[in-house]
Amino acid sequence: MRVYFDNAATTALDPEVLKEMYKVMESQFGNPSSIHAHGREVRTVIERARKTIANLLHTSPAEIFFTSGGTEADNTAIRCSIIDHKLTHAITSRLEHHAVLHTLEAIEKSGLIKLSFVNTDNKGAVDYDHLETLLKTNERSLVSLMHANNELGTITDLERVGDIAEAYNAIFHSDTVQTVGHYQHDLSKLKLHFMVCAGHKLHGPKGAGFLHINHKVKINPMIYGGSQERNMRGGTENVYGIVGLAKALELAYSEMDAHQAHIQGIKSYMKAKLEQEVPGVTFNGETDPSKSLYTVLNASFPEMEMADMLLFNLDIAGISASGGSACSSGTDIGSHVLTAIGANPNRPSVRFSFSKYNTKDEVDYTVAKLKDLCLVSA
Repeated sequence: MRVYFDNAATTALDPEVLKEMYKVMESQFGNPSSIHAHGREVRTVIERARKTIANLLHTSPAEIFFTSGGTEADNTAIRCSIIDHKLTHAITSRLEHHAVLHTLEAIEKSGLIKLSFVNTDNKGAVDYDHLETLLKTNERSLVSLMHANNELGTITDLERVGDIAEAYNAIFHSDTVQTVGHYQHDLSKLKLHFMVCAGHKLHGPKGAGFLHINHKVKINPMIYGGSQERNMRGGTENVYGIVGLAKALELAYSEMDAHQAHIQGIKSYMKAKLEQEVPGVTFNGETDPSKSLYTVLNASFPEMEMADMLLFNLDIAGISASGGSACSSGTDIGSHVLTAIGANPNRPSVRFSFSKYNTKDEVDYTVAKLKDLCLVSA
């Protein structure tokens, strides 16, 4: 059996998305910046996709800007807001994705900002009182906090952070890559200045995403070279990716309740099976379903010989999972997220992340393999 439990890293392309992309690939090849009929036809395709996304998120199409994915969107929001609004202070957490952490650390190193880290507890939850203290005692700030942690699944209350940020005239950016398409986002109500999406996290194509820029905040482009995206992002648009992204989000919204129920059922079933079959297993992050991303389960296993081989042995058994953020794969550096919450470094941890395509049979197979591996290594 082949099992894919690494959906927080990327998801399989939905066949309906591929069909939608193929329609455009087959017949609409013009450059959307060209004024002739071939170009205008493709421009219409892009704007239709933009309108679809904006309608689903309850915002204006003028606030949606297509990018190559979440990392570019995060970099644009962070770098441009700091530079264009002359901010000298930024607040984030030590649990953020490296697209945020490394960007802010590089800007701090350049001398442009002072960087502060809001406290988080051992489940990865933000200390909202400490966030307010940091905002009170510093210059106007950028607040950058992700909606749901990509390794732990712990959710941050965007409404609460938005209210706190507004009270101190802060700019609020959230990396929402793990939650767009999995939860409803009403941008007419959320007090967000920037949010991001990557299509491949919701059964869309890789290399396509968007940055939502609230009309209340103005920034200059990070990428120059053309007038694309209403002068906000130079470079010919990834037309096929944009079409696939819009279709993926449309499907996600139309099927959201059913998929959430199915995936939450898979997650709960796996947690119960692990507790039943693997003595000593514990779970990292928030386990309350109302405060945790339903697609992610992070488990720590008992100390064992060759702990660093656990993921390799799962792979040999045909099971794909992750030890942390996919962007860290292939390095010798452990998870900065698990380090930040004080997890035991001697216990191997595995992030299992689920999609609409996973089954309980796959869970049974995976738990049986894990039980064998833990017994052999005990």
